[in-house]
Amino acid sequence: MIMKRFTAVCLLITAFFVFSCSDSSNMQQLNPDQPILAFGDSLTFGYGAPQNKSYPAQLSRLIDIPVINAGINGELSKNGLARLEQLLELHDPQLLLLCHGANDMLRKSDLALMADNLRAMISMAQDRDIQVVLIAVPNTTLLLTPLKQYQQVADEMGIIVENDLLADVLSRPGLHSDLIHPNAAGYQQMAEVIAQLLADKGAI
Repeated sequence: MIMKRFTAVCLLITAFFVFSCSDSSNMQQLNPDQPILAFGDSLTFGYGAPQNKSYPAQLSRLIDIPVINAGINGELSKNGLARLEQLLELHDPQLLLLCHGANDMLRKSDLALMADNLRAMISMAQDRDIQVVLIAVPNTTLLLTPLKQYQQVADEMGIIVENDLLADVLSRPGLHSDLIHPNAAGYQQMAEVIAQLLADKGAI
C-alpha cells in the first residue's frame, strides 16, 4: 500500500513538472486552406505602399496561406471592435493577427479604454477557438518603445505578442514612408518577422 501511494505521488510530481515546463506559448499548426485574418488600421491596410505590398499580402505569399487584409486607415480601436464580429463570422479565420490602437495613441485617446477594446476583440476570437497574435504599436517618442498596454493585455489573455517589430521597422529610415507607416520594404520586413514567429511557434 505504501509503495502504491509512493508511486502515485511520484507520477503526480512528474506530471506537474512536465506541465510546468511545457511551452504554453506554442501554437496549433495552421491549415493551408483556411484563412488568416489580419485586422487593424492603416498599418494593416498598407498605407504608404501598393496594396500588393501590404504586410498581409506579402505574408500570404511567404507562407502560402490566404491572409485577408481587414485594415482600415484611420480607424480607432472602438470602431474596430464594432466591426470585428461580422468579419469573424464571414471569413471563419483560424488565426487573428491583431494590430490596432495606433490612432487611439495619436489622437491621445484613453489608452486604458484602448486596452479594453483589444481584450474584447481577443475574447471574441477566443470564444470561436481562433488563435490570436497581437502586434504592438510603439509610442511616437524618439525611442519608439512599445506601449506597455500590449504586453499587459497579452499576459492577461494568454496570447503571443510581438512587441518589437513595428518599433524596429519605424526606427530604420529605409523601411518607412513617414514617421508612423512602413514602406513596401518595411511591410516586407513585417511579413518576414511574422512568418518566422509562426514558424518558431509551430504554426507553420
